Amino acid sequence: MNAPPQKLIAMRGIKLRLAGKTILNGVDFSLYEDEVLVILGLSGGGKSTLLSILMGLLKPDAGSIFLRETDEDLTQVSESRLNFIRMHIGMVYQNAALISSMTVRDNIALPLRELTTKSEKEIDAIIEQKLELVGLEDAEQKLPSELSGGMQKRVGLARALVMEPLLVLFDEPTAGLDPIHSEAIDSLIIKLRDRQKVASIVVTHEMESAFAVATRMVFLHEGKIILEGTPEEFRQSDIPIVRQFLSSYEKHEGVCYANP
Repeated sequence: MNAPPQKLIAMRGIKLRLAGKTILNGVDFSLYEDEVLVILGLSGGGKSTLLSILMGLLKPDAGSIFLRETDEDLTQVSESRLNFIRMHIGMVYQNAALISSMTVRDNIALPLRELTTKSEKEIDAIIEQKLELVGLEDAEQKLPSELSGGMQKRVGLARALVMEPLLVLFDEPTAGLDPIHSEAIDSLIIKLRDRQKVASIVVTHEMESAFAVATRMVFLHEGKIILEGTPEEFRQSDIPIVRQFLSSYEKHEGVCYANP
């Protein structure tokens, strides 16, 4: 019998105020290994802020975050310890965040050169492997300006994977992409889960992508998670704001996500 999935992240009671406004007001959720958790909610509701807190880029006013590999509260550790813990977490930014003056190869190599003692031969092997994973074997010597938006995001994903993270965070990974490139990004997220056994947290407004990749979803509203469940449980939800949010997005074949 297969062992049950283990809890990878536990976020408890997270609170944050910025510029006098409550952004998060007691957020609780867990993430399990081999899972894709999609965070939904209205614009400006704190979804990307949660990712920044998980990366340690923002410190919450209250609450705790535990990562399985360290069993430490990430909100309480020193900056040097936090830098070490970040090596377990990859981040794919909405705008890819590539360095424009560097080739694809050098962008991907950057974390390995800064954070490890690997030789250039070892780095070359890792880059080759990650570019193959994201389907960009021939782009190694190109500059970001020579790539499409979808290709840039795939390079960003390759860079996020070079440290072999336990968890990858995606901030609007398909925003601004056409359907073909969006589907390619979705397929990579699913491949990470199924073949690489890497867990992901995805913040997105693209409902087709959300339902394509999610094993579980949470809905963040007014600083709290008001619904947590499977995609099917979201489709069946009677919570008014969730129904309104989902019904405002229709599949291109005209079928509404929420119940009529």
